[in-house]
Amino acid sequence: MKPHPPRPGSRRGVLAGAAAGFGLLALRAMAALPAGNGARAKNIIFCFMDGGPSHVDTFDPKPMLKKHEGKAIGEDAVSKRSQSNAGRVWLGSPWEFRQRGQSGLWVSDLFPHLARVADKLCVVRSMVGELPLHGQQNLLLHTGRILGQAPSFGAWVSYGLGTENANLPGYVVLNNDWVPNGGLENFGNSFLPATHQATMFRAKGIPVDHITPSDSAPLQRRKLALLAAQDAAFAATTSDAAAIEAAIANYETAFRMQSVVPAVADIQGEPEAIRRLYGVDSADEQQRFYATQALRARRLVEAGVRFVEITCPSIDGNNSPWDQHGLLKRNHEKNARVTDQSVAALILDLEQRGLLDETIVLWAGEMGRTPHTPKITDTCGRDHHVNGYSIFLAGGGFRGGTAFGETDDFGNSVVHQPLDIHDIHATLLHRMGVDHEKLTFRHGGRDQRLTDVHGRVITELLV
Repeated sequence: MKPHPPRPGSRRGVLAGAAAGFGLLALRAMAALPAGNGARAKNIIFCFMDGGPSHVDTFDPKPMLKKHEGKAIGEDAVSKRSQSNAGRVWLGSPWEFRQRGQSGLWVSDLFPHLARVADKLCVVRSMVGELPLHGQQNLLLHTGRILGQAPSFGAWVSYGLGTENANLPGYVVLNNDWVPNGGLENFGNSFLPATHQATMFRAKGIPVDHITPSDSAPLQRRKLALLAAQDAAFAATTSDAAAIEAAIANYETAFRMQSVVPAVADIQGEPEAIRRLYGVDSADEQQRFYATQALRARRLVEAGVRFVEITCPSIDGNNSPWDQHGLLKRNHEKNARVTDQSVAALILDLEQRGLLDETIVLWAGEMGRTPHTPKITDTCGRDHHVNGYSIFLAGGGFRGGTAFGETDDFGNSVVHQPLDIHDIHATLLHRMGVDHEKLTFRHGGRDQRLTDVHGRVITELLV
């Protein structure tokens, strides 16, 4: 079913105006009062760690795993939400955990660069998912639903708040030339206007196809005017005029992007010290690509893009890079080498530019890894685990140097303050000044929202 047209003066009428560029920040009907100092975050950068980094090897230290390594987990530890049976054995972490910074936050040696910014990290150790399947958990993380068929988080943010720069889209995905499990629905607009779907920037070569115009600006403008007139005439004859209007708006945005995207995406003019900070000069090609995208993320939010997502490059052809069922030590270290320096640099760079207070950095995979394995070998790994895992947030009013929630002594399940992705979505929207219960779109006979019928703002995470 197509969405009902917005009533003049209604919340959706205001949002429709916002999508067209009117009053982007004056969305009083859905305004939320942020906790703490009252300032609102303006942007989100989502560092998507696809495949599921191991919580017990990164931010959730479990010395009992090492003490009981090789012992059977037993029936009491078996879960239907993870790959488990009573005969599996506990597997300790191959990395040491240390308390970091003035806060004493525990971070493993896997992340030496993030360890140096530990006082900026708000770690959530008590995330709980629904299904131990990459596609479903990716869709849950991005859309709030394991079946997808709903707008991505970035699309909701773009829809609710628009972009601060009319020459750039509100939602950009800095991709690394592959599509994660769950498909492009992870980045789609679904039933929201098409203007809110993600625009993809690739790491290799030209970031966006056809970004260099083949015609002069006056000629392009005449072509757009002709297309707009034809589309408007067609829209008058169809019941789905909103889709035609969204297509016209996308043509206009694409035209404007040609004048600004090449400059924003070009990091060559950045000071050498900044390029080194991110790792753009790395001998590792994958790290160079990731560093380039991380630096572009800062440039994009600086230019006014509301929501930027950075995906991980594939490791050894794996389309779920952190999915280490085997070779845990080797492959987690590869992923860390590719991403650790650049994510830490992003946080530091935002801070030194005075942008960290207004930019939220979210670091998350779709799940964690089992604290147990079928058998201890030199090549063993960890399997899918949604009973308890870790993410972190930095900047944007989140409480740095803290850990929220708790898993049991083995990291097998959450025992204190469980959260799900709806709670994180609600809290992130709250920090952006939006009430997650009021950011809605009429579709399928009811008002739809990112958090559906779930979610609560977790004020304990906020300054």
